[in-house]
Amino acid sequence: MLVSLIPLFDENMAVSAYSIFSQKDNNLLNPLLMGTGVNDGANNIPGLEVIQNMGIETLSDDKEVFVPVSNISIFADIESQCDAPHERLVLMIDRTIPPVDMYINRLQELKSMGYKLAIRKLAVQEFESYRPVLQLMDYVFLNNKKIAIDKAKIYFSKLYPNVKLCAGNIDTQEIFEELKETGGYQLYEGEFYRVPVTKGQTDVAPLKVNYIELLNIVNDANFELTDAADVIGRDTALTIKLLQMVNRMAYNSGITTIRHAAAMLGQTELKKWINTAVVNELYADKPNEVTRLSLLRAKMAEQLAPYFGLATNTEELFLMGLFSVLNVILEKTMEEALDMVQVSPDIKNALISHKGKLAPVFDFIVQYESAAWQEVSRVMLLQKMDVNTVYEKYIESLRWYRQLTSGEAQK
Repeated sequence: MLVSLIPLFDENMAVSAYSIFSQKDNNLLNPLLMGTGVNDGANNIPGLEVIQNMGIETLSDDKEVFVPVSNISIFADIESQCDAPHERLVLMIDRTIPPVDMYINRLQELKSMGYKLAIRKLAVQEFESYRPVLQLMDYVFLNNKKIAIDKAKIYFSKLYPNVKLCAGNIDTQEIFEELKETGGYQLYEGEFYRVPVTKGQTDVAPLKVNYIELLNIVNDANFELTDAADVIGRDTALTIKLLQMVNRMAYNSGITTIRHAAAMLGQTELKKWINTAVVNELYADKPNEVTRLSLLRAKMAEQLAPYFGLATNTEELFLMGLFSVLNVILEKTMEEALDMVQVSPDIKNALISHKGKLAPVFDFIVQYESAAWQEVSRVMLLQKMDVNTVYEKYIESLRWYRQLTSGEAQK
């Protein structure tokens, strides 16, 4: 199975929900799935399978999760496929479910069971015919690129005042700001959170300078523990986190100084910890999804290394993923951002020019997280990767991120 989580934001750029986009198999290896076999196993809802296997709390603390259902799977025994709380699940339909009695009755039944409903990909000319369906919806997704979204917003606010609107397909921060300014949308979806906004800024905040210095120290081939400890000592949050971690590892160790704590951890483990802990602090003033994206990319790249013939480059691939949104964080071009940190020419080449030996891994991950399944399937075919392997690596990355951010694990 191929699966990716797409974040949905509120107007403060905080993640309010996730949509699960999935594909059961590699269609390029199984052409029947695009033809007569398209309905094989159609009663199974992949998104619910993912939630059931991982637990909804692993995917999202207390947020809703949007799960696409088809015109066939909508009649499945949804309760038996996933035991997550009904109010946390939003069943997402589209125009393949027509506004006829059979489907309207089923939607009403699901609504009475406590599930929430959403619809997407509805054309403007279909709004009127879908009235019986729209009256049951909790959310309506409006495609910013395909319809006059401002007019659609007025239409829905008048006829369906209780429906929450999601402005979708937003590419830039500027478009997001414009839509937010006009108001009326509860959710926002698109690539905009990955796009840096420079607005003429040239300086980096003081604390961020310390974090960059620390990253440069530990990513030097022969860094000194004392140098790293001294930079850590300039930041209270990092100092507390370091001491807490070392105390967990060496109970009653009597640690008295930051240098002592760094020595207790050792050079290798300190480097691993800094490369993840510093990212959390460096990205603290950005949407939490950016931090998540950075860490998931890092772990995913590390795990996929052998499948791209790069088993000896796992650390380099981890850093590539970690720094892949550094331009967003520092609000500079990627070239300017990477000039501030010590990374290999291969990492720079992959992130700036999308060339070199590391680039295929990075490009594959970007396509995967965007649920561009056709391109993902093509690369899997070329690299001789099976669907289950990629799925497992993604799920492992999600679990690792969850453990990392809950303080249960270290890189």
